[in-house]
Amino acid sequence: MRDQQPPQAKQTASVVAPTNVDDAAAHRIFVVTDDRNLAAELKVQLSYFGYDVSVYHTLADFRLAIQPVLYVLVLMDTTFPEDKLGGVGVMNEIQQGRKTPVPVVFFSTDDAIMARLKAVRAGSIAYLSKPVNIGDLIDKLDVMTSARVHEPYRVMIVDDSVAVTAYHTAILEQAGMLVKAINDPLIVAEALFEFTPDLILIDIYMPVCNGMELAKVIRQLDAFVSIPIVFLSTESNLDTQLFAMGLGGDDFLTKPIQPEHLISSVNSRIRRSLMLRSFMVRDSLTGLLNHTAIKDQLDSEVARSKRQNKPLSFAMIDIDNFKRVNDTYGHPAGDRVIKSVSRLIKQRVRASDLVGRYGGEEFAVVLVDADGAAALKVLDTIRNAFSQLRHLADGKEFSVTFSCGIADVTQFPDAKRLNDAADKALYKAKRAGRNQVALSDGPAIR
Repeated sequence: MRDQQPPQAKQTASVVAPTNVDDAAAHRIFVVTDDRNLAAELKVQLSYFGYDVSVYHTLADFRLAIQPVLYVLVLMDTTFPEDKLGGVGVMNEIQQGRKTPVPVVFFSTDDAIMARLKAVRAGSIAYLSKPVNIGDLIDKLDVMTSARVHEPYRVMIVDDSVAVTAYHTAILEQAGMLVKAINDPLIVAEALFEFTPDLILIDIYMPVCNGMELAKVIRQLDAFVSIPIVFLSTESNLDTQLFAMGLGGDDFLTKPIQPEHLISSVNSRIRRSLMLRSFMVRDSLTGLLNHTAIKDQLDSEVARSKRQNKPLSFAMIDIDNFKRVNDTYGHPAGDRVIKSVSRLIKQRVRASDLVGRYGGEEFAVVLVDADGAAALKVLDTIRNAFSQLRHLADGKEFSVTFSCGIADVTQFPDAKRLNDAADKALYKAKRAGRNQVALSDGPAIR
């Protein structure tokens, strides 16, 4: 007798939205459940994290709504009055008629393996037990929405030949990279801080300052000690190439170079560098910049603010009564609260702003091109949204608040004084009763 073959699961969608899906579509969610209280709670809670939520209380309404939609994430209850596994059955039907399967997160009171298996066959990317833990749900959604974002790599080319830099710039830009071309090596230091490249391509033979000397100069700038430097030159002598790399280079490419070889070399070198850099500068729990990295970034942004005469604000955030959260609900719940704060801050500030975990339950935000008043509005909106989030631990719901202090670079023109002023403003907010935002030169607001 031949072995019975297991049923073939429907090929599920990638947990990352397709690249042709814009950000608004990637954050669109259909909640399908006959539990009106749960639906209302999910709609409110998910909206705080920037998701556009539509609710359907019957499977018939959901069927009609999803027909014309190319991409949406579905949060589906497994159980409906007419069928114990009605949600799973409907998703099976819908998946059969689609080229690109619909990503679906099921939630259910049924934790049996067969229920989970049927959900997988219906295209599930996650299966959550009721009552739904919003923190766990947001973790799943974040994987789908944030992982699809890819900032273009930033490459600086330093070569005295205008024609050569134009040629290599065109190649890399066609590959989707941002390129800064410099023909005078003596202006590189200033350009580095303005452009903040992921990799530098340098010609060896240039007048006034050769590439090997320039590499040594760059390596003596603390902010660029680890940035990849690749020599791109007509030099073919291996001894000279090795000598050049010994002075600070990471690789050596010989001109003329095939476009695909240049793109591949730059891509692979930047990927490895960013991966290693993330281990060094990112907090393992939240993925935010760690204490050292956010302080370094503050130094850089204060210097940039002075050079460009642009506003800058620095905010310190501290979760109120966090020890009580850990003592009452346990450290895993405390970790989920920390992740919720970091996620909410990251989603509500601009991509140009910098967010770090300063330590424990403290966070820091560098708001570029924003004065104290503008920063206060942003942080107070985040504070209010966070205070309304509901966290779950061992079946118990609870809420948490944070306090925040903000300082403006116009009043505190160096990084240390700016940091100290924000810290003092934070404690002013704490003393005023917590769950407030305070400017360094004004009263706390709530």
